[in-house]
Amino acid sequence: MKRCGVVLCFVSFLLFADAKSANAAQWAFRVTFANKNGTSSLNNPSAFLSQRALDRRAVHGIAVDSADLPVSPVYINDVLSSTNGILHVTSKWLNDCVILLSDSAQIANLQNKPYVTSVKYIAHYTGTLHSKNPDGGQGKFANEQLTPVHTAPKGTGQPAFYNLTWGQTTMLNGDCLHDLNFKGQGKLIAVLDQGFTEVDVHPGFDSLRQSGRLLETYNFVKKTTGVYGFSDHGTQVLSTVAGYVPNTFIGSAPLAQIILYITEDTQSEQPIEMDNMAAATERADSMGADIVTSSLGYNIFDDFPAASLTYADLNGVSTIAAQAANWAVRKGILFVITAGNEGGNAWNHILTPGDADSALTVGAVDGSKNPAPFSGFGPNSNSVVKPDICSQGDPANVFTTGGGYFTSNGTSFATPQVAGWAACIWQANPGATPSQVRNAIRENADHYNNPGTQIGYGVPNFCAAKNTLAQLVAVNELTPASTGAINVYPTYLHSETTLSIVTNAGRNENASFILADINGRIIAVFKTSIKEGYQNNAFTIPAGLSAGVYIFKALTESGDYTSRLVKY
Repeated sequence: MKRCGVVLCFVSFLLFADAKSANAAQWAFRVTFANKNGTSSLNNPSAFLSQRALDRRAVHGIAVDSADLPVSPVYINDVLSSTNGILHVTSKWLNDCVILLSDSAQIANLQNKPYVTSVKYIAHYTGTLHSKNPDGGQGKFANEQLTPVHTAPKGTGQPAFYNLTWGQTTMLNGDCLHDLNFKGQGKLIAVLDQGFTEVDVHPGFDSLRQSGRLLETYNFVKKTTGVYGFSDHGTQVLSTVAGYVPNTFIGSAPLAQIILYITEDTQSEQPIEMDNMAAATERADSMGADIVTSSLGYNIFDDFPAASLTYADLNGVSTIAAQAANWAVRKGILFVITAGNEGGNAWNHILTPGDADSALTVGAVDGSKNPAPFSGFGPNSNSVVKPDICSQGDPANVFTTGGGYFTSNGTSFATPQVAGWAACIWQANPGATPSQVRNAIRENADHYNNPGTQIGYGVPNFCAAKNTLAQLVAVNELTPASTGAINVYPTYLHSETTLSIVTNAGRNENASFILADINGRIIAVFKTSIKEGYQNNAFTIPAGLSAGVYIFKALTESGDYTSRLVKY
């Protein structure tokens, strides 16, 4: 979103607020700070990041930096005392806080604070936000239609084990991963939604609860730990990942660890909900989550039309939600997000944060891999391909309340399936980065060479993606070979058409030579047999290789070799 200057923000708000003086009302403001003076020290990261979060950063070589530091408590306390406000959420990555005021005129007391760089009016409530009662409705998802289904008789064989979810599983070739015992073990997935009614009692989540894999719940709308109400939309979403009822319903990552966060207010649609999403994503980061998945998206704020977005705003980097998604990836998290259900209506486009550059954005297809008519169209307004990929959401099988099973239409249910399968291929390749996981998934989608505006790169094959991810990880793992065993030249390329690879093997063995770009994307692979002793091997350089830095990797049975190459 575009920021305005502090004075202009105050003036524009006060002109509007003078007309409003309802009793028991609250106004919400986003207050952004100039720095983090007075916060924690980088010398003690365990004060603000869990050991799991620190371990994830270590695996990916991500340094703890000032973005990880909490917002200054000195500034927050001064803001609250100056305005008589209530703290709602904070964002360490965006260095801001959201406050709730019962007297909107008090916001003017921040005008001359030197540490305040901007103030933005982002919500209004006729009551007090944190004490509102849930309505139990579907909110923005009221148009997602549920249809009852009945389970088939139990039987033998793989399709019978999945039963209701066999179609959506086999479409993505995910059962291959489960056969190899990659079911999300050890991976932590954060699910952001608007409510999780009966997740605490539905028999399909017995395994999740009884094994202690449900690690945390929090409601960022009401500032409580209570999430088992408000809406069953998140219940349906979660089931596609963590549901586990053998011979009836199997989710995509049924043995993953889970955290559940409510960020969506079912009773309104205002910009503050993007702040809730950012705060929840940061909490997931602090908990050490590997994946954040959400089926929430934003464009039009019905209860706050002045702040509604335009397509131009969905440029991948501007909205609060998109910024949070991009920050998450920088911190080692895969952010999996819905494309939205606006296809075919007046808006037609994807939603934010589905526009985020670094996010893995998911659209919906039917059982024949045709784009669902409601699935949002890309690209984002900066011409980046969105959605990235699609999975089955027209319809998908889900849990519903009362211990039942339904089908439901929506990108809401295509998205979490992908998050679960991503956890499985990441489990198989723990050294991978979020970008490598995303690239491996996209590169193994059926429209990768001819992406479309609604289907993106298409429907992925996750079994193939696992193998591609293994190659991507191998390229970037700097495992040295024995000294002098392998050498490549030249390392600075101009018009050369081949590389000379000299091997000095201790025995006859197989070898693979791989050329990749600096992001780990594989450009060429040559597999050969090498003989004992010295041997010169020619590796053809792909025609039209552009200038830049590349990685050459030789994989042999006795050792590996990595070299950086420069094309000029």
